Amino acid sequence: MKEKISIRFFNDREVRAVWNDAGSRWWFSVLDIVGVLNDQNNYEKNRNYWKYLKAKLKKEKVQLGSGTTQLKMLAPDGKKRLSDVIDSDGVIALAKNFPNTKAARFIEWFSYNEETIDGKSKSKAYALFETSFINSIEVGTVKGLQQIHAYLFGGLYDFAGFIRAKNISKGGFQFAAAGFLPDTLAAMEKMPEDSIESVIDKYTEMNIAHPFMEGNGRTARIWLDLILKKRHARCVDWSKINKSDYLEAMRHSVADNSMLKKLIINALTDKIHDREMFMKGIDYSYYYEEPE
Repeated sequence: MKEKISIRFFNDREVRAVWNDAGSRWWFSVLDIVGVLNDQNNYEKNRNYWKYLKAKLKKEKVQLGSGTTQLKMLAPDGKKRLSDVIDSDGVIALAKNFPNTKAARFIEWFSYNEETIDGKSKSKAYALFETSFINSIEVGTVKGLQQIHAYLFGGLYDFAGFIRAKNISKGGFQFAAAGFLPDTLAAMEKMPEDSIESVIDKYTEMNIAHPFMEGNGRTARIWLDLILKKRHARCVDWSKINKSDYLEAMRHSVADNSMLKKLIINALTDKIHDREMFMKGIDYSYYYEEPE
């Protein structure tokens, strides 16, 4: 376990979160979720209310997702104390059992009330720019990629954040064999990032590996932008890359990624903190995944 910076939630409130390496998921502070749902900033009042609600749920035999566990988190007094935490499924379960009208609005926000998985994850991707979570993602690592995937698809896929254990293919192309993925990803993680070209090489290899059952492209493009931002103070203006050109370049990149490098390098910008650039990038990233 490693404590991460909090994730911004409903009504611009902060919720403390911890990333679990073994489970490949985020765990959220129950007291902070209670504070969000009750619109209450007082730590003691939130703690007392959670004691009451926990006893009530236990009596009613209500299970909160994978159940509550305790992890050390930074308390208001500046000390680390054990605190109840729940995963994404637990957050929704807690809200559904919360006795006020705001809970319904929170569930709508948290699940984004879209009909499709793509719609839900796209809303999460939009929210990513506004969160302090984006600054806590490991840059250029496999864990960082898992963190992004778990954020985008948590609560939508049961494999969110998990490296696949099955072989997959697309358009007749077989991605990296699942049995070799751990070694493949370990080698790819060590690839250099000292030039823009080398970062694109690393991105190309990640795409060929395709470590998740679904959501690889959307996750990897955010991952690429974070590397470029940190190492080279650049990001991609995806609106400058035509969908057909991008998909063709990605197909060719298995043997030769020069076309992909040209597209990305020509679309680089120094507007790395620009909200509009990020949102526009998400629009195009999801557009690339739509059926032609």
